[in-house]
Amino acid sequence: MASTSKIINSALNGLSPRQREVVEGRFGLKGGEGETLAAIGDKMGITRERVRQIENAALAVAKSNISKDDETLALLAKVKQYIAGKGGVAKKTDVVTFANALAKGIGENQIDFLSEASATFNVFREDEDYHPFYYVSEKDRQNAQAFVDGWANFLKSKKETALAGNAYRAELASFSKTKGVESAIAENYLGATKRIHSNRYGDMGLREWPEINPTTIRDKIYLVLKKGGEPLHFETIAKKINEVKFDGQIALAPTVHNELIKDERFVLVGRGMYGLKEHGYEPGTAREVIAKVLKSSGPMKATDVVSKVNSQRFFKENTILINLQNKGTFERMSDGRYRVREA
Repeated sequence: MASTSKIINSALNGLSPRQREVVEGRFGLKGGEGETLAAIGDKMGITRERVRQIENAALAVAKSNISKDDETLALLAKVKQYIAGKGGVAKKTDVVTFANALAKGIGENQIDFLSEASATFNVFREDEDYHPFYYVSEKDRQNAQAFVDGWANFLKSKKETALAGNAYRAELASFSKTKGVESAIAENYLGATKRIHSNRYGDMGLREWPEINPTTIRDKIYLVLKKGGEPLHFETIAKKINEVKFDGQIALAPTVHNELIKDERFVLVGRGMYGLKEHGYEPGTAREVIAKVLKSSGPMKATDVVSKVNSQRFFKENTILINLQNKGTFERMSDGRYRVREA
């Protein structure tokens, strides 16, 4: 196994004390985060531009040293081959794990330095949409990001509907095939982006979707009811939100109740019980719900009306039967069935 300290010292061989101080500070070779040009300049009493000049001169020396060191060249060649095998792009964490099996104790700071000095492969710094990663060539980076953009646009066509794990994988496999990208490489590309997330239920989608990253109480209520598939009491909804632990915020039952009342997606189906409108639960009074049922299903016997209405709302049987006797709204036919009275 290669010695990390030997590899780094070999690369730094021949640097002046000032050059060594700049390189070690910039790449965090003595531990910690790399420092900015300005921070190093302030510490050394020189301008940031002068620090840049010193760094460039030091990297030129390091590049020459690396080109003459077989052990370092062999390490870099294997790391580059690893990145190439993953489609030319690999997350830093994956590369560090791989490199550690070749040079014990090597970390991203050392790999960043060797990459920068040797130009064997490249470093992509973390930004809003991507985790830090390494890439072999500019074309590889562009291919990876084009695939991510394409997949994100495909998901947008789903109109913010999260995909369950199996459905997500099936859609991704189909999409990857149309793009001529192997599934493993597609997964690797997407592993580098922050744009794709999973929610607490394992559903996948875009980071900004409320179903993937619910931030408001209403979004959390919706997701709990959708995944539960049945109406729940508002106190139970609050309890489930806290059990799922979407974030560090505690959901209080009174707050949940207030949000349930305000949002038309949620339907009061019984005393304190709420269901989703999209699940077929109808808002309105008992008379209004009965009328909707009879208009959509046609004349029905009283027992069938009770059954049908209670698939949408939780009313007591007597409440439904009493409302059916309202002759201004409903008419009992000769065969015992009920229908909405025509105006």
